[in-house]
Amino acid sequence: MSVIIKQVTDRKGLRRFAKFPNDLYRGNKFFVPQIVSMDMDTFDPRKNRAFEVCEGEYWLAQDETGKIVGRIAGIINHKYNEKVGQKICRFGWIDFIDSQEVASALLAKVEEYARNKGMDFVEGPVGFLEFDVAGVLVDGFDQIPTAYGKYNDPYYEPMILKEGYTKSTDFVEYLITVPENVDRYIKLGELVGERYGFRQGEFKNKKELVRKYVDGIFSCLNRCYSPLHGFSELTPAQCEDLKNQFISNLQLDFVSVVVDKDDKVIGFGITLPSLSKALQKANGSLFPFGFIHILRALKKNDTIDALLIAILPEYQDKGVNSMIFSKIGGGMIKHGIKYVESTRELEDNHSVQNIWGRFEHHLHKRARVYIKSLK
Repeated sequence: MSVIIKQVTDRKGLRRFAKFPNDLYRGNKFFVPQIVSMDMDTFDPRKNRAFEVCEGEYWLAQDETGKIVGRIAGIINHKYNEKVGQKICRFGWIDFIDSQEVASALLAKVEEYARNKGMDFVEGPVGFLEFDVAGVLVDGFDQIPTAYGKYNDPYYEPMILKEGYTKSTDFVEYLITVPENVDRYIKLGELVGERYGFRQGEFKNKKELVRKYVDGIFSCLNRCYSPLHGFSELTPAQCEDLKNQFISNLQLDFVSVVVDKDDKVIGFGITLPSLSKALQKANGSLFPFGFIHILRALKKNDTIDALLIAILPEYQDKGVNSMIFSKIGGGMIKHGIKYVESTRELEDNHSVQNIWGRFEHHLHKRARVYIKSLK
């Protein structure tokens, strides 16, 4: 096969870039299409504040007939590179047909980009920031991913390894069965609050949640996530982007903000009703009917996705996790939730995984990030 790599330079090309995996996996019952217009906003420097600290380019692979057969992004997160003292180029949003030639051409283009930028390593798949989709699925091909994960066919890993890449780190995902005796854990959370003088932050609506606690939530997040692989501290503008992205979908019964006696945020948990099946029905578009499927999923569901959980280090041994589960557990009872999906967690992020340790759970998906030295 003759593979032609073309850089994306206009809005039409960006749409083709965003839409490619939806075409590639059309009819696959495990694939969850992303909303094309939302992905396009992610790739647009005018709409994504990640470009305050990042730069990037996008490429499409075409065969000799002009058919798109692959895509890839090359990204440099300057803030993260400064933090770790390394020159790393990221590759992200990689998808390709079952062809070593295509995989090789895509990765070679990113490596060329990295060398031209003076980088020493290529690592991926990762996005601009920690909250972009990351990793190649290597286990769990018979599972539907969360809305914040990604499906790919099994041939991705062997083809990436053949290009000289090795494992950098893994992300894992757990399926947790909600226990029948949730009341027991709710009571435990109440006892922890009484013992240490902690309490649930009070908010009657989303507007009040934002006004009273969103700054404390992001401050807690930045501090807790700082040691994690691939994370660079979020700027105020990037926090604003995340707030706008998620606040409208929040169900307050599935949000916990734990505060001390001075109303300072010391930990929080944010979960959302699963949108995976709704996104499959939406098939990449909010209109004319996609948004209806999403609204229905937000109101009626038996599964929630654990999106963000963080507890300040000095409070991690004081049972704050019990308080977080106590609040969200009450929401589970109220709404008939049977399962919790953990979104992708670093395999060595034991502080988060310990939260699930007391419940029936099993690891059912694993995604891998790879690295290659250019020296």
